[in-house]
Amino acid sequence: MGIVVEKRLTPSTSWQVASIILALLASGLVSALLLKSAGADLGTAFGALWDGAFGGWRASWKTLVKATPLILTGVAVAVAFRARIWNIGAEGQLFMGAIMSYWVYTLVGTLPPIILIPILFIAGFVGGGLYGGLAGWLKARFQVSEILTTVMLNYVATYFLSFLLIGPWRNPDSFFQQSPPIDRAARLPNLIGGTKLHLGFLVAILAVAVIYVLISRTSLGYEIRAMGMNAKAARFKGINVERTAVIVMLISGGVAGLAGVTEVFGVQGKLKPDISVGFGFTGIIIAVLALLNPIAIIFVAILFGGFVNGGIKLQVATGVPSTLTDAIQAIILLFFLTAAVLARYKFRLGTKDE
Repeated sequence: MGIVVEKRLTPSTSWQVASIILALLASGLVSALLLKSAGADLGTAFGALWDGAFGGWRASWKTLVKATPLILTGVAVAVAFRARIWNIGAEGQLFMGAIMSYWVYTLVGTLPPIILIPILFIAGFVGGGLYGGLAGWLKARFQVSEILTTVMLNYVATYFLSFLLIGPWRNPDSFFQQSPPIDRAARLPNLIGGTKLHLGFLVAILAVAVIYVLISRTSLGYEIRAMGMNAKAARFKGINVERTAVIVMLISGGVAGLAGVTEVFGVQGKLKPDISVGFGFTGIIIAVLALLNPIAIIFVAILFGGFVNGGIKLQVATGVPSTLTDAIQAIILLFFLTAAVLARYKFRLGTKDE
């Protein structure tokens, strides 16, 4: 006798919701024990976490700003994973989208904002898309593992950006690796006065809507879903698996590239090596927790954005070290990943021959 793992053919919505609730309760309990061991008052700690994330209008819009790149990278990863193409390179594709959009800005930055901003987003999509498409082409043409190529291309993108920022795009008035400031007219406009919630948030929501329709309502979406279920069967059905793999990576990389545009032109106002603090890698976790559902990605990304903001206030209010807030975040991730596994698989006792 042993434990038999079986994939749920159609996971019930009620069980998925229940697993998430269990993950919340379990992660909250373990986090409370960790905070208590550090001498923090639990009421103050959890109150600060909530206040920093959603406690008022100011905290809420800051959370949405943090969530914007996470929505885009989460959706980018979800598109690829739906086709069982393991795109681990959303981070590098984000950087290439930022690089391409900034390069276009240096060429046509004097255009009116109503024309310039759409061009910047197109450039970011093209930059990230071509970078992702390169990994897709290597997989389709030479059967090179996309895991290997996308991970390696992450490093190429970051080193290429570093070269640009100490070379042709270096700001001569700064000691840091960064470009000259972007003109105010080229920055993404704020959606609401008195806040820094920029146009990129609406772009992220629009990207979610487009990807949702693409996956669920188009022939290409059918091919993507078919590849994800069984690539060999999809080939027998007449689907060009190699072509679809390239298209999927073009789309996935392009959406990740949009996140680079939002950070450079919506938040930072300049090109820097730290425009992303792991958004591409966090997007993988968000996509998995959302079960690759584009709509669910919005809410999971907002939750993650809230934890980032809340974690800062938690640290200030309780005096706990920053490493403890990182540990709490890891605990929450661990329990949510466990919930995702429980939602997709069931465990029972059985014989080894089953």
